This record gives sequence, structure tokens and C-alpha cells, in this order.
Amino acid sequence: MAFNSDFFSQEIDTDSPNINELLKYLQHQPPEVLSRVARSVGPEVKEIVSQNVQGLLGMLPSENFNVQVTTNRENLAGLLASAMMTGYFLRQMEQRMELEARIMEPGLRAQDEA
Repeated sequence: MAFNSDFFSQEIDTDSPNINELLKYLQHQPPEVLSRVARSVGPEVKEIVSQNVQGLLGMLPSENFNVQVTTNRENLAGLLASAMMTGYFLRQMEQRMELEARIMEPGLRAQDEA
């Protein structure tokens, strides 16, 4: 998963009453940390997010159609926000699934009971 850390280098208005604390936090993270987090997403999550975005845009077979999407800045931002939130949710569920699988491993349960 590619990550553009230049997005977080934008200036934020600290005098504004609507300071985005998350953006402020992200701006203080080293690029390596942000890149590592972005790479931690599994292929299943990437596939689901891709299918979700394609569904939102309308999916036509690429072999028969040359689809071009035109939108404005606000709608594109909404689409990206939706895709990001879906990705975050799916990553959390992926981690939960991995944790539950580890907990349910017979060898681990037998060790806990001993």
C-alpha cells in the first residue's frame, strides 16, 4: 500500500477553533512509522477496500468500457474518507480474527490450562 507522507506536511492553522488533533498528531510522526502502518494491511483488506470503491463508483468490465470518472474536490474527499474508514475498520477486524485464531489454537489452550 502506497503512502504519501507529503499530505501531512501541510500547514495547519493552530489559531483555528477547529484544530484537527489527528492531523496534528500525524504530522509529528516519523515517515517510517506511517509507512510501516500503511504496509501492515493484508491483501484481503486491500481487495475489500478496492471492491468497495469500485462499487461506489460503479463497476463496468474494463475490457468492454473505457470508464472515466469526473467529480469535484468535496465528493472525492468523501470517497477517500469512506475508503479509509472501511480500511481502518477492516484492519481492526483482521487483527481481531488473528487474535481469536491464536486464542483458539489447541496448543495455546492446553498450555493455559496446565
